[in-house]
Amino acid sequence: MGIIGWIILGGLAGWVASLIMKTDGSQGILMNIIVGIVGAFIGGWIMSLIGQSDVMAFDLRSFLVALLGAVVLIWIMKLLKRS
Repeated sequence: MGIIGWIILGGLAGWVASLIMKTDGSQGILMNIIVGIVGAFIGGWIMSLIGQSDVMAFDLRSFLVALLGAVVLIWIMKLLKRS
């Protein structure tokens, strides 16, 4: 997947994760993209820990992995913001 694909997938995953975690009002589009892309890496790492790999295509599975990672990232950011 090219850089444009990562940006689109990251933006969508970051936006949906921010809706799930109720942080959409405090994040802009750039932050959604960053959270989604970093979340994709986190989600890929989590999936590799449980024996799943090869999540590199632009499909529903990759989106769900990026979404999982983005939700985890936002959750960690909320924990750090509290303390």
